[in-house]
Amino acid sequence: MSKYGNQNGIQRYKCASCGKVFQGGSRLAANQLWQEYTMGKQTYAQLAMKYGCSIKTVQRKIDTVSIVQKVDFVGVANVVMDTTYFGRRFGVMVFKDSLSGQILYKQYVHQETNKLYLQGIEEIARRGIRIQAIICDGRKGLFQLFDKDVPVQMCNFHQVAIVRRYLTKKPKLQASKELWELTMLLVNTDKESFTGGLQLWYSKWEAFLNERRIDTAGKKRYVHKKLRSAYRSLKTNLPYLFTWYDNMELKIPNTTNAIDGHFADLKNKLRNHNGLSIARKKKFIDEFFKA
Repeated sequence: MSKYGNQNGIQRYKCASCGKVFQGGSRLAANQLWQEYTMGKQTYAQLAMKYGCSIKTVQRKIDTVSIVQKVDFVGVANVVMDTTYFGRRFGVMVFKDSLSGQILYKQYVHQETNKLYLQGIEEIARRGIRIQAIICDGRKGLFQLFDKDVPVQMCNFHQVAIVRRYLTKKPKLQASKELWELTMLLVNTDKESFTGGLQLWYSKWEAFLNERRIDTAGKKRYVHKKLRSAYRSLKTNLPYLFTWYDNMELKIPNTTNAIDGHFADLKNKLRNHNGLSIARKKKFIDEFFKA
């Protein structure tokens, strides 16, 4: 018997009598496979080919890996929170500190609810983290659930998306065009400029906004319902759109982009592993966030 070479960290041998080549020595560790699978984007099939074994063997070894969760967290955090979905009934709700970039907590959800967001915030506080600000989307009733002493910032991009659903990107009415143009400035303007612009818009279009007509049932209905809804959304959420501006010393972001970037990266990685069971998908997500 003689050494025949080393391939991918595995020693290969050749029998001097029959010429058969076989592998020997220590097999590749499961943790090494797991790192290549999750971080290196290698599929089961690619790993099986690389290490000269079956796909089932790769799966079996990867399934033995345990995920080590974080136990040390920051003392103070600006909590950015959002949810993404992988299908209709499987989502992950994530809470991240915008100051340190650390993932503070995550939970799997069937449906995004205010109650689950509140539970997440309570769990973060239970871990000894002082929450100095919260950044979230504009879910109805969500802002009122939190401690009134904690500043809440609504994601400006979510607000823009809400107005876009009502007006579209290319509105036809002049009033709608002007409101959309103002909304597009939201992410890059200051509180006084935006508030003043919204007040000027309403003063100009108030009569138009309040136009009514009698329907077939004899009832008066507003003519421009979607425009009214878009304006009402901005007006209602205005106290939460510039929390970052009123508390500059806290360094509060005005969007949830810090988490959206993670979601995009996670989905790109998972796209290499289509067809995973829910259990294996959760394990992959656990490794990705480790929180």
